[in-house]
Amino acid sequence: MGAKLLCFCLASALVAYYIYTPIPENIEEGWKVMLVTTMFRTVGHVAEVADRLGLMHYMEVLSLITVAEYVAPTSDENVTVTDTEFSNVPVRLYLPRKPAGGLRRAVIYFHGGGWCVGQAGMKSYDLLSRWTSNQLDAVVVSVDYRLAPKYHFPVQFEDVYSVTKFFLQSSVLSQYGVDPNKVCVAGDSAGGNLAAAVAQKLLEDSEVTTRLRAQVLLYPALQTLDLNLPSYQENENGLILPKSLMVRFWSEYFTSDSSLREAMASNRHVPAESGHLFQFVNWSNLLPEEMKKDYVYTSPVFGSSKIAKKYPGFLDPRAAPLLAEDTRLHGLPPTYVLTCEYDVLRDDGVMYVSRLRAAGVRVTHDHAKDAFHGALMFVSSPASLPVGNRLRNRYIEWLNENL
Repeated sequence: MGAKLLCFCLASALVAYYIYTPIPENIEEGWKVMLVTTMFRTVGHVAEVADRLGLMHYMEVLSLITVAEYVAPTSDENVTVTDTEFSNVPVRLYLPRKPAGGLRRAVIYFHGGGWCVGQAGMKSYDLLSRWTSNQLDAVVVSVDYRLAPKYHFPVQFEDVYSVTKFFLQSSVLSQYGVDPNKVCVAGDSAGGNLAAAVAQKLLEDSEVTTRLRAQVLLYPALQTLDLNLPSYQENENGLILPKSLMVRFWSEYFTSDSSLREAMASNRHVPAESGHLFQFVNWSNLLPEEMKKDYVYTSPVFGSSKIAKKYPGFLDPRAAPLLAEDTRLHGLPPTYVLTCEYDVLRDDGVMYVSRLRAAGVRVTHDHAKDAFHGALMFVSSPASLPVGNRLRNRYIEWLNENL
């Protein structure tokens, strides 16, 4: 009996040690966040083992979360939901059912997931899209772009750009009763990256005559150059998205070659000949004083030019919108940026806000001091959180006022 009790106590202690994650005091219902973080960490550990044993690619294991969260396109009393294709790219379309009082607004949404996982049919994205459609009486196009590791950059960008360009055609807007002056792109995390890149590219495309009314970037990933920003250091082992996973997402976006991931992990992947690009991500100039905290800016340590020549995508503004020249930012539409305090990507969004404002773009920046990466998706049981509902409502409020 004594031996069994000892084994039970030891097992309980090990489980508690594994589950425990320090949760900032200002995060509500921290126990839920701790459990979700543990779930993601566990899946990550399983993925690592499977990958090392050659059983399954790391990202294929993570994608099992996508499969588990999938919901079929189901219409309700407010919204008609269908899966279709725009320009040969799968999309999930949300159309309000109530009679239109005139031309409607439209939101083209790009899901997150590090360009490797996720889909429009995940429960969290389905709920957000139908909520958006119903609350704004808007047409919502949620795009299922192709994913790594099967497809690498620029495929993801090309898919979302192709859908956007197709939808902005006068004939298509007319077909769905959409006001050409009330269309926006939006996305979270990797989707925010794609939304920012699409908005930049549209300004240069002479074939597109319809201009975006707005862009919404929810805790976006915007730059590949400096993966040691204060937010990366502060949240290295943070909630939901630790630095190691973000580095893996970034590198997998471009290649499955581990050499790039290893270089990115040490922050020595940028060659000296591309050193001029660091001016666009110099956090000592672009972050407000309160976000610099006690961190000290250090000059970049350059890496081998071989990696950049082999995988030039990570220096491409279509993959890293913060690398765009100032002249490419002029003319961008009114922008909403959400950043979260406990997020490795926090400083990406904050720096983009600074650059957009300097370029004369009207920007609304919401910084959630009690939130973490992905918080906006925590709006349904059993993982519903007050902060998730608050951030979702603020997002909808901004769209309602600006779209």
